[in-house]
Amino acid sequence: MQTDVTEKIVGKIKVLSDEQKEQVLEFVETLEPPRRTLWEIWQEHLKDIPEEELDKIPTDASANLDHYLYGAPKK
Repeated sequence: MQTDVTEKIVGKIKVLSDEQKEQVLEFVETLEPPRRTLWEIWQEHLKDIPEEELDKIPTDASANLDHYLYGAPKK
C-alpha cells in the first residue's frame, strides 16, 4: 500500500514545473516522521524479554523500589 502512495506522489510531482518541484521539496523537508511514544518504545524492548523473566518482577516494585535496589525496608 505504501508503495502505491509513493508512486502516486512521484507521478504527480513528475508533471510539475521545476519551480513547483522546489516548493514541494521545501514542504517535504519541513515534515518529520511520526514520533514513537514512550509506551511504544517500552513495548518494543519488552518483546525480547521471555515471559518467565517478566513474571519474576515483584508486583510491588514501584512502591518498594528502594527496597529492591538498595535493601531499604519495604513500605
